[in-house]
Formats: sequence, structure tokens, C-alpha cells
Amino acid sequence: MDKTILQVPITKTLKRDAKLVAASYGFSSLQDLIRMMLTKLANRQLTIQFIEQPVSLSKKNERRYGRMERDFEEGKNVYAAKDVPR
Repeated sequence: MDKTILQVPITKTLKRDAKLVAASYGFSSLQDLIRMMLTKLANRQLTIQFIEQPVSLSKKNERRYGRMERDFEEGKNVYAAKDVPR
């Protein structure tokens, strides 16, 4: 078998945490998990999805941005620049 080594610098904390999760998923090692993922990626069988978590505002900021939104809609406390400084 023709083999090569892939080196990816990561923090010790990331490696430790990833090993624990890989073991909880039933993988015998972190290398097994990475090998499986790379195989699926190479065969275009891996779907990658990035999900953005919504931001939760504090009650104080909810009120603040609510007032700002009403001001924008009513045209109050809004400044429109006539010239852009160079």
C-alpha cells in the first residue's frame, strides 16, 4: 500500500477533546475518524454544512434596538451625510 503522512498542527486541547468525542462515536482512535472522513470526502460522499447560531440580545439591547428601528422608520434621530470627507 502506498502511504503518506498528513500533519495538521492543532492545539493539545483540541486533540484531547476530539479524541474523547471520536471515542464516544465508537472510533478506536482519532486517526480512524480522520481516515474515514477523508475517504468519504475523496469519494464525494461527505456533506459539510455550516450553521450560524442566532444571536440573543439582552432585554436592555432588545429595547434599545427596538427604539432605533422605530426611529429609522419614522425618520427621527437619523443623519444623512451630504458630503463624504476625503
